[in-house]
Amino acid sequence: MSDTQVPSWTNVLEQRPTFVTNLECGLSGEEVASDRLHGLSSVGRPFLVRYNLPALAKSLDKETLAARPPDMWRYREFLPVRETANIVSLGECMTPLMPAPGVSGDLWIKDEGRLPTGSFKARGLCLAVSMAKELGVTRMAMPTNGNAGAALAAYCRSAGIEAFVFCPDDTPETNIREIALQGAHVYCVNGLINDCGKIVGDGKEAMDWFDASTLKEPYRIEGKKTMGLELAEQCGWQLPDAIFYPTGGGTGLIGMWKAFDELEAMGWIGPKRPKMIAVQAAGCAPIVKAFDEGVEHAELWPDAHTMAAGIRVPAAVGDFLILRAVRQSGGFAIAIDDETIFAARDDMARNGGLLLCPEGAATYAAWRQAVADGRISAQDRSILFNCATGLKYPMPPAGIPLDRHQPIDYGAML
Repeated sequence: MSDTQVPSWTNVLEQRPTFVTNLECGLSGEEVASDRLHGLSSVGRPFLVRYNLPALAKSLDKETLAARPPDMWRYREFLPVRETANIVSLGECMTPLMPAPGVSGDLWIKDEGRLPTGSFKARGLCLAVSMAKELGVTRMAMPTNGNAGAALAAYCRSAGIEAFVFCPDDTPETNIREIALQGAHVYCVNGLINDCGKIVGDGKEAMDWFDASTLKEPYRIEGKKTMGLELAEQCGWQLPDAIFYPTGGGTGLIGMWKAFDELEAMGWIGPKRPKMIAVQAAGCAPIVKAFDEGVEHAELWPDAHTMAAGIRVPAAVGDFLILRAVRQSGGFAIAIDDETIFAARDDMARNGGLLLCPEGAATYAAWRQAVADGRISAQDRSILFNCATGLKYPMPPAGIPLDRHQPIDYGAML
């Protein structure tokens, strides 16, 4: 194996402390030590990891970064794992940023389906499990709509940590089988992801597991933050005009916003920010409702329903962080109905040759709607996040029967 093929974490900062200083509650500002196991803050809100950014800036430059292998761990200094031996990696590559095929406009797609377990959940769970290993966790549990549970199962199996995963009973069968095959205990619950989350929370004392629910531990944000670091680097350290992000728990949107702030503090980018656009399904749009009403916290969405399972999250513990980023950026929140989501998926597949997941298709539909109503210009440089491979989701029946024993009418094929 050549030097360019060796994962960057094997030769960068071996056994060297990171630049982490402390954890800070995103709502109250409460500070706690970083080298201890933490869930939510004392006010029940997420902790954010804070760094000594001036020291980080002195230790790393863009040229050194550019020479490293194209994997997530090229950003080792920006991440909280202290000892290389605790990194749990399944080959987290930089994902491609490519022009949207078959589309007229300055539209680009960040295709996260190329990551391990086929979705961007690998970024967050890679960090969460690595930190769990570093902090001595032996059992983890989480609620999931599918892809996060698959990532937890894979990384926990690699780390030797026992995993318990709770899914709504209408979770795609592919996800459920994937989770089980990768060694987790998987349960199908007659309810939504928030109902699954209650089971996880209520079981902490009896089962002695660590609750890895979205934003209920500090490190999934740090993994998702690498989307913002990658995007900035791929764009030549000039951020785009708009980012359309499929928003359930919103970890990635919060993480990217955090990444941009850290990069500016280091002097790597200027103050320009993209409009952060939170895309939700019309059948489950608590962030859209809170944005439209001008409030800081979103109410629980009743009777949540959408076929885009990854954004079917009736309540997000980091709602205020999502809304702050959207508002501070001059962005907006937008809801798309399922019919429009799947029409956008079909259009991109048939005319562009790219199979989006339903949540990724929601961002494409949102971009088209925002261009049509004038909130975004087609000439604005916009980024869509396709958060998972479309191959993990049900597709319409297809295939025309053909009897090889009968004369074949080739003309009828035209």
